[in-house]
Amino acid sequence: MTKPPETLRIALTCADGTLALMTFVTTEYRADGSIAWARLATRGTVDAEIARASVSFDPEQVPVISWRFAEESEIPTDRTYRNAWRDTGTGVEHDMVHARELHRNLLREARAPRLAALDLAYLQADETNAQARKELIAEEKQRLRDITLDPRIEAVQTIAELRVIELPA
Repeated sequence: MTKPPETLRIALTCADGTLALMTFVTTEYRADGSIAWARLATRGTVDAEIARASVSFDPEQVPVISWRFAEESEIPTDRTYRNAWRDTGTGVEHDMVHARELHRNLLREARAPRLAALDLAYLQADETNAQARKELIAEEKQRLRDITLDPRIEAVQTIAELRVIELPA
């Protein structure tokens, strides 16, 4: 079994405030465990690696404006709200404004199959002129649509509080 490479984590802050994480390899090993190559994590080598990796970034929108070495313990293990991560300089925290919008998008994705099933049920009720059934279905569809307007979403201050807000049963 090949020994895994030795790495450092780097927190990259982009011009728009978003956070990108980079794994910087300092030592790579051969299958026999001997060192294939090694490099120091100097400002120059890290800057060069960021420049190489940044080719895939849109330089007009998100150029890397700063970076720092980050401890693995600073990085949340749950990546659900990863696009809301921001680097504070001493750790990674969630930007709750962005996290709330991400949560709304997650709710929209989760409700889509239920809305599709209700659309079908509505058409079937329409074919049989089941007006009372159509009204119940329409109410349920509206209830699902309204979840993204739930005032609790704006009121939450933590990711844990945000996770509690789910689609109605």
